[in-house]
Amino acid sequence: MTATTARAGIEPAARMVEFTSPMHGLAPHTTFTLEHIAGADGLYALRATDADVRLFVVEAPFVDRSYAPQVPASVRAEIGASAGDALQVLVVANPGDDGVHVNLRAPIVVHPANGRAVQVILEDQRYPIRSLLGGR
Repeated sequence: MTATTARAGIEPAARMVEFTSPMHGLAPHTTFTLEHIAGADGLYALRATDADVRLFVVEAPFVDRSYAPQVPASVRAEIGASAGDALQVLVVANPGDDGVHVNLRAPIVVHPANGRAVQVILEDQRYPIRSLLGGR
């Protein structure tokens, strides 16, 4: 699995992302824009197109370079990705008084070529639901 990121200071405009099913807790919303947050590498706002719903998400390599969850073949098929297609992996970031926590157990997998996405709930217990960003 390979994550893709914008490089060389050239950030794409907000792009549409269509989830194959609503993310946990966000039903019925499935269509979002993914907007890069200027000045913050790897940070995006994921905004529902039909409601005032916004999440902050971070590209996985900016969270932890060793974070590499296995994307099942069934998930790849669900978003129209072949085994060799590069995927963008994002994790939800939740700011709080004690820092920013990310959910490594439920990454969002986006097929950049077609904008289809799915939130994967991993069974791998080594990935925490609430991990302090930059903390160890």
